[in-house]
Amino acid sequence: MPRPTPFHPRTSELCTSMAYKEWAGCYAVCRYDTYHDREYYALRHQATLMDATPLYKYEVRGSNAADLLSRVTVRDYSRHSVGRVSYVCWCDEHGKVLDDGTVTKLADDHFRLTSADPALAWIHRNSRGLDVTMTDVTREVAALALQGPLSREVLRPVVGNGIDELKFFRAMPVRYAVEGPEVEGVVTRTGYTGDLGYELWMDSADALRVYDAVMESGTPLGLLPMGLDALDVSRVEAGFLLNGVDYTSARSAFIEKQKSTPYELGFDWMVQLERDPFVGQAALRQEKIEGPRRKLVGLEVDWDDFEAIYESFGLAPHLTAETCRAGAPLYEHGQQVGYATSRTWSPTLKKYLALGTVDASLSRPGTRLEIEVTCEYERHRAAATVRPTPFFDPERKKA
Repeated sequence: MPRPTPFHPRTSELCTSMAYKEWAGCYAVCRYDTYHDREYYALRHQATLMDATPLYKYEVRGSNAADLLSRVTVRDYSRHSVGRVSYVCWCDEHGKVLDDGTVTKLADDHFRLTSADPALAWIHRNSRGLDVTMTDVTREVAALALQGPLSREVLRPVVGNGIDELKFFRAMPVRYAVEGPEVEGVVTRTGYTGDLGYELWMDSADALRVYDAVMESGTPLGLLPMGLDALDVSRVEAGFLLNGVDYTSARSAFIEKQKSTPYELGFDWMVQLERDPFVGQAALRQEKIEGPRRKLVGLEVDWDDFEAIYESFGLAPHLTAETCRAGAPLYEHGQQVGYATSRTWSPTLKKYLALGTVDASLSRPGTRLEIEVTCEYERHRAAATVRPTPFFDPERKKA
């Protein structure tokens, strides 16, 4: 049975839809209203607050903490400065991706790793000979995602004017101005929405006081609580991948075809090959020479084609309100050349978007493909064009 997060006493009062799902063993709100529209538009025009506590969180400490993370991920952490946050993936010995997440350097000998799947045992197995300690703080550390164009204005009264100086993918220690004694924590300028945003980290015991302070500051600015449905739309617009949907962890894959490499997922910009040995290095060196056989791409579905399929049955075009995670084949000249994973209607861009994996030779932006569309139990095809991601990339995200 799922367990409540530290924020559940507040989020459960606000969730009138009663729509929940399980996220890493915790209750997670899908949407607060009957539909997620209000939350989505608040995200893109005001600000939203989402409970991100279920993320797995691990503290890595010791004189060899950077060496361990450099060994188990595709990045080199030997020269990272305190306060830097990095997005990273990690692979098995064959160069197949296990998961992706963030690493924050909190001190010279102290890092925090977040992940979608449990990772502590795997990291521990690779720590032999190193002076490190690893602690699972998933339940002890609570997290909030404050996202949207007004998120800085919402956060300023809670943590002070220093937030104006926090750069993209950087972290800073803060004292939250809350009811009662101040609460110490960390704010990172990160998020999963492709917009201006921050993630707030604090001890679980202090979670409700921080939540109340942020909501009090943000309500006059239109701040709304947000669930996973609106997040799912925004992360597709941002071109962000989801473990278990857009790729399968090598740990969970049943067959080799289900596994992916960083080069296939577009994570090649993360991979730092020329350094001390790390897990999967030899396999990734070989793939860089040979090139990946397939690539993950963004797709824009031709709305006129999609609409015509439904009109042929005398129906209006229909899409689910939520992001569709059911796979759909992709074709070129009648031959299947890949598959789409996440598909969603973008209210901001007014486009039908998808993420998909195709043969590497067809990954160039502008390539014309077809996507399978099922209507009235019949299979049809609509045109789909490869587009660069992110689809939505506002200047305010990094400003």
